[in-house]
Amino acid sequence: MPCREYWFGLPALRTSARSARDTVRDRLRSWKVPGDRCCDAVLLVSELTTNAVLHTDSGHVLCGLTLTGDERRLRIELHDDGRTPVRPSALLAGSGEESGRGLFLVQQLADRWGSARSTRAEGNFVWAELTAYP
Repeated sequence: MPCREYWFGLPALRTSARSARDTVRDRLRSWKVPGDRCCDAVLLVSELTTNAVLHTDSGHVLCGLTLTGDERRLRIELHDDGRTPVRPSALLAGSGEESGRGLFLVQQLADRWGSARSTRAEGNFVWAELTAYP
């Protein structure tokens, strides 16, 4: 079975995280990805989108979903126009802080994740992978 792939773009606005969540949820449901994996993927894309919107000078972001041909791996990519390399924060947010946990959550939820220079946008991309069907 060939892999399934879906790409969509969004403006780099705070409200785009909600659109990204809704789009990913709908697509993964149509692919019949189990509910718990779907929820994890929705949270991952929300954190990656929010991080790109808040911490880059992008005008837009590009999100990609790939479900491997054997339907075992789900890969999420978020491309932006940022120039600063993406690294997990060494500092954890305090209990009273409202932000600062995004990449920590990505690290905890994803089986694997990383970042590199984008070949689809002018900046970086961050990717995260999950086991789609445990």
